[in-house]
Amino acid sequence: MKKGIKKLFGGINLTWPKLILWAVIAGAVTAAMAIIPELHYTSFHTMTETLEVWILFGIIIIMNSRSNLDAALKCFVFFLISQPLVYLLQIPFSSLRWGLFGYYKYWFIWTILCLPMGYIGYFMKKGKWWGYLILLPMIALTAISYRNFFSDFLYYMPRYLLICLFCVCAMILYPVAIFEDKKIRTAGALIGAAAAIGLTVAGLLNPPVYSPEIMGNSEEHPLDDTYTVSLADESYGTVKIIYLDSVEDYMLHADFKKAGKTVLTIESPDGEKTEYDLVIERDTYELTER
Repeated sequence: MKKGIKKLFGGINLTWPKLILWAVIAGAVTAAMAIIPELHYTSFHTMTETLEVWILFGIIIIMNSRSNLDAALKCFVFFLISQPLVYLLQIPFSSLRWGLFGYYKYWFIWTILCLPMGYIGYFMKKGKWWGYLILLPMIALTAISYRNFFSDFLYYMPRYLLICLFCVCAMILYPVAIFEDKKIRTAGALIGAAAAIGLTVAGLLNPPVYSPEIMGNSEEHPLDDTYTVSLADESYGTVKIIYLDSVEDYMLHADFKKAGKTVLTIESPDGEKTEYDLVIERDTYELTER
């Protein structure tokens, strides 16, 4: 395993044809992750939106380049090919069609930044202590991703477990894989581990809650403080009827603690019950009367 990691981070003959083929495969795989509905809200979908996996790709390219300029150009070309391809392959499957490329601006900025990042990143190969400072922003970006994905994991458990494990391993193992100096490797691994533990504790102390108003008072579905509401499975969170001064009316407010399916029941003062199938996601929900 040690030999495999060593080869991955410096033992590959990364020719231009190999780089281009890799960029095409990465773009096609990422597009597939975005297209397949069953992969949404999973670890596999994350590489369509966030940087952590692409940071790994960038580091591998840098560590297998021959010079600062070679690293800068290869990182730039890799992103220049892979990222537009992600959107191009989605066009036949999206209602937005070519409008999808409106989302490419974010990735285009990172593509341009690959030039200075690849050039500077190559200095990590010198194995000096300040090389870890060059690596540190990439670890910080991965840590931010871990913080967000750990929150999603708590909400969607067990979904997002794989990407959480990936981020933790990356934060700890990047310095171990990149540097030869034992002190740098040990210090880097300890810093990564401490960050992962701290973010995990913070996430557990501040679990995610999605708090929408899911229904308003109407003639078809009247609501006021004489009605009662409940969820069939209270582990999904709580629901209550509140009066909102901003709209001067009653609303059904929810505090959802996890995603899934349950039944919402509204009971009128005379005991009449109306049930709804409720599908909860991280930032949306679907309510269907039975």
